[in-house]
Amino acid sequence: MAGDRRRQPWRIWLSRGLLIGAIGLILFLWSLGARANSPSTCQYKERPLFGKVQIVESFPDFTVQVVEAFPDLKVQIVNAFPDRCGEWQFVNAFPDFKIKFVTAFPDLKIQFVTSFPGLT
Repeated sequence: MAGDRRRQPWRIWLSRGLLIGAIGLILFLWSLGARANSPSTCQYKERPLFGKVQIVESFPDFTVQVVEAFPDLKVQIVNAFPDRCGEWQFVNAFPDFKIKFVTAFPDLKIQFVTSFPGLT
């Protein structure tokens, strides 16, 4: 009986550790699916992440936050032919998609770069 009592705390810690590990794995896999980024097509919410972009204050297609580290998308501003992933041309009319800059809770975090745009 004394031997069984010594093993009991070990079993409890093991079962708790497995439970916490399983919950952590589920949350990690869920967060990967929640991003909804498709690297093969460079889209977010069925919108391309390249092209002509208009900055708006209301009714954006998605909200973005400019960050210096760990972006979802590296953006290069171009003057013409924004036809590769992460290349944006800012326009006032006829955009491919509309964005709104926010400081918290963005749909996408972006970093402006001078070369090598695209998903990270």
